[in-house]
Amino acid sequence: MTGALAAALLVGVGGAVGALARYLVDVVVGGRRATFAVNVLGSVALGALAAASVGEAASTLAGVGFCGAFTTFSSFAVGVERLAADGDRPAAARYAAGTLAAAVAGVALGAGAVDLLA
Repeated sequence: MTGALAAALLVGVGGAVGALARYLVDVVVGGRRATFAVNVLGSVALGALAAASVGEAASTLAGVGFCGAFTTFSSFAVGVERLAADGDRPAAARYAAGTLAAAVAGVALGAGAVDLLA
């Protein structure tokens, strides 16, 4: 098996698990809260992966595959746009800024947790 094919399979497997996890969070939490949750949790996971130096295969499986499918920028963007279109621009701005701040903090938290445990 070539390196490109192996990487594609890792992304596919990780993506399938990430998409299922994303769906389950949406079923349990629902709406913008679910989108916020997966984006922040995915940021924590990706920060931890980046800090852990887990190797190329694990990074491809978990980072590109799982986190790529688990997190959702498009649903976030639609949520911001819908709030603004409904005339609630302050809520749209809070949701956009809050999600961005929490996601960046999540990356730092994930990386910091790995550093503490190392």
